Amino acid sequence: MLVVISLPASDASPWMELFRAAMPGATVERRDPDRPADAAAPRADYVVAAWPSDTLFDEQRAPKAVFTVSAGVGHMLRLANFPRQVPLIRVEDAGMAAQMVRYVLASALRFAQRFDTYARQQRAEQWEQFPPRAPAAIVVGVLGLGVVGAAIARALADQGFTVRGHARTGRCVEGVRCYAGDREFHPFLDGLDLLVCVVPLTPATENILNRETMSRLADGAHVVNIGRGGALVEDDLLALLDSGKISGATLDVFRKEPLAPGHPFWNRPEIVVTPHVAGLTIADATVAQIASKIARLERGEPVTGVVDFTRGY
Repeated sequence: MLVVISLPASDASPWMELFRAAMPGATVERRDPDRPADAAAPRADYVVAAWPSDTLFDEQRAPKAVFTVSAGVGHMLRLANFPRQVPLIRVEDAGMAAQMVRYVLASALRFAQRFDTYARQQRAEQWEQFPPRAPAAIVVGVLGLGVVGAAIARALADQGFTVRGHARTGRCVEGVRCYAGDREFHPFLDGLDLLVCVVPLTPATENILNRETMSRLADGAHVVNIGRGGALVEDDLLALLDSGKISGATLDVFRKEPLAPGHPFWNRPEIVVTPHVAGLTIADATVAQIASKIARLERGEPVTGVVDFTRGY
């Protein structure tokens, strides 16, 4: 069995060592993502697209399956030469959920304790105390109730926040009031104090955080985006911050990354910018998951995480 990993030499370690250790019976080879397609290259049984490549699928047109090392697959779906008849399998959690839960909890607790307000007061050398507010008095909405979103919603509920969740189809999460589909989207948003976006980028979710939808939040609401940058209309967020409708935002993902020097987000005191670190890939957990799924496929067993091309995730 031949497994080809798209990976530059600079990132070969520890990935190659981990893949070879996890699949001792397989031949695991690294392919430089910038290399021109080689018509004589041996056919891979499985391809791991650890690094984007414009030429990989001109060379590997018919593997049994293609794996990513991330939960997001938009970079793969944009490839014109990706063989759509081949299953594309994304990483499910692999240690990312716990990181993202902590990121959101930190953001929610900072909002609850008014740390952003006090930081602004500090810069202005102002001293004003505000009354405490219990988490139960804060309504938090989690947009996207997949594996990660559901874990975030449960963790927020465990901290005492009043939590709503929204998904494309019906979900049931303990301690969370769940909404589903387009008809329940606006009722989900109405009056939220804190909105957490965890959705993948699809035609249905692109620009979903816009002036209309964010205007449904409570006055002074805070927006957290750890899903995909394309979900947020940046100019609309800035306008709502200017008007005072939105009091702040915590943003980990952006339309173009790295965030460009001079971008308005850098110098807005109401916005916390982090460099796409809410859920970093953990190499050993990711490799173990991919190796396990390859073993299941070789035994003719089903696997989870197969991307639905019509939905985009």
